[in-house]
Amino acid sequence: MSELHSHLRTRIVAAAGGLPLDVVAGLVLQPAKDPAFGDVALQCFALAKHRGQPPQQVASALAAALTPDAVLESATATGPFVNFRFRRAALAEHVVGGILHDRAPYGPMPPTGQCIVVDFSSPNIAKPFHMGHLRSTVIGAALCRLHRHLGATVHGINHLGDWGAQFGKLMTAFLRYGSDAELERDPMRHMFEVYVRYGKEAKADPGLDAESAEHYRRLESGEDNLERRLWKRLRDLSLKAFEGPYRRLGVTFDHVTGESFYEDKMAGALARVREAGILEESEGAEVVRLESLGIKEPCILRKSDDTSIYATRDLAAIFYRSATFRFDRALYVVGSEQKLHFRQLVGVLKRMGVPEAERIEHIDFGLILAKNAETGKWEKFATRGGNAIFLDEVLDEAVANVRRIIAEKNPDLEDRDAVAEQVGVSAIVFNDLKNSRIKDVKFDWEAMLNFEGESGPYVQYAVARLAGILRKADAEVRGAEGVDFAHLADAERVLLPLLEFGPALQRAAAQSEPSVLTGLMITIAGEIHAYLRDHHVLGAEPAVRRSRLALVAAARKVLKTGLGILGVAAPDRM
Repeated sequence: MSELHSHLRTRIVAAAGGLPLDVVAGLVLQPAKDPAFGDVALQCFALAKHRGQPPQQVASALAAALTPDAVLESATATGPFVNFRFRRAALAEHVVGGILHDRAPYGPMPPTGQCIVVDFSSPNIAKPFHMGHLRSTVIGAALCRLHRHLGATVHGINHLGDWGAQFGKLMTAFLRYGSDAELERDPMRHMFEVYVRYGKEAKADPGLDAESAEHYRRLESGEDNLERRLWKRLRDLSLKAFEGPYRRLGVTFDHVTGESFYEDKMAGALARVREAGILEESEGAEVVRLESLGIKEPCILRKSDDTSIYATRDLAAIFYRSATFRFDRALYVVGSEQKLHFRQLVGVLKRMGVPEAERIEHIDFGLILAKNAETGKWEKFATRGGNAIFLDEVLDEAVANVRRIIAEKNPDLEDRDAVAEQVGVSAIVFNDLKNSRIKDVKFDWEAMLNFEGESGPYVQYAVARLAGILRKADAEVRGAEGVDFAHLADAERVLLPLLEFGPALQRAAAQSEPSVLTGLMITIAGEIHAYLRDHHVLGAEPAVRRSRLALVAAARKVLKTGLGILGVAAPDRM
């Protein structure tokens, strides 16, 4: 909470008098729906319910009790709302001074003691890092940075898909069709090719699936055998190949512990479920029935052939992470198609009666869509054959497009290739995160790379423009000393979105919704562009120039901080 919000909230609580803690917690200040009414607003429904009075009556009485002071200029009742307007000099001093001095929330928040585990990205080894992995990766990474900024201890985990029956198929495919030379030359494409070939051959040869099942059984035997050695080789090659996309996306992990990490922990997890008295046998398999929780499908934890399933491994992972990290929240950034899986997982925990059941959150998301050139319809992003598209190929195309734009608009730009990489990759990341995560994302090159629209390049250009002004001023603005904030009384259109930075971070974290932050970045970029169109900075008289340079430095700093949380580069030249 900002100092301005805190000051105002303290006065509201004092004016209301004798409120219970739950009512106080419900006094939330939000941006006014109409800026003409005020800067922030308080809805009075909870307060009215507590007092047993109409909300309009409570709002009027509260507004009358809140007289102006050094921070508050006015309080006005509008129906069930009270709208507040800050004094402009106080607003400017708090916002610009707070930003330039790295005061929270513009700088990192102090530690909260909260521990959050974020399970994200999690590609399957031996398969290409494709567009289907993008959303989990960039959403999860943004949530990790966001919660760290807000003071939580965060454990970002890449839970690799490196175990399971599919590896029996891959081993069969490689042993039958694979080439050591091709594997070393281009491992991910070769593994992908032989796996696709297996799928085609298996339709005509049912014996392949039986062979694959035997390979997987031998892999799970724990013996040092051909399957174990081949699995390790394919895993190591995959991990090395994944480094490229992660490096380009600017994504790192605190822990890379795939499903195989829990190989020796699954028996213990099953034992805990069995001890809880909820594990039943069904046609040779062991399951937990969840009808009492409204889930028709039972959760299978051990298959009839005595091999594990990913629900078993996820359960073992939860128990391990709970014991190791003692998490308060565990976020699973996984697509919407896995809703049933996570409902079942939480259902098992609920039936066991363990506290982890209330701490698991499935952060689901929609698909990436591309326009079909023939039909004009938006469809799932894929090749004509329905195969996955390598992410590196898409990133390369984005960078090439930006390189062409730079050649047309700014051919003398320094480090053109580096800037093209930053802008191209970031355009894809920003496009993903600006959409509500539960909605499908339209992959539209023209919109993504539009330097004048609601895009990553548009916000990045704002940063570069502000950096350019500071360079021309030959002034590095570090603090707010010597700034007469009265000269920023006409900068409210920029100051108010900057004031919203902290509340936006809190909402984004509570809702696991990075689009809250991307939306604010677009707003700030638009408002600073508009302000600079109407106000001279470098040509202003000295005192005004100094104040406006401080505003420029503050806006640039918040944009860079916000983009950094999102995982978007912010070059100073474009």
